[in-house]
Amino acid sequence: MFYVYIIQSVKDCSFYIGSTSDIDRRIKQHNNGESKYTSKRGTWSLVYFEVLNTRSESLKRERFLKKQRNIEFYSRLVNSKK
Repeated sequence: MFYVYIIQSVKDCSFYIGSTSDIDRRIKQHNNGESKYTSKRGTWSLVYFEVLNTRSESLKRERFLKKQRNIEFYSRLVNSKK
């Protein structure tokens, strides 16, 4: 099982998109400053995730989401799961 996730910075409301096979571990890494990009933006909250069957599918979906580069798109996606 693989995950594509979106986390949001509590500090500046920015989004980060990633993929992983262990979502709990990965979120802890973001919040412990173990990820270069997210370490400067403080605490992160998991706001969205999708479960996919293969690593290949999760990487394709991650690339698609990152290409959107649109805060409104991410906000609609996050709100669609609430």
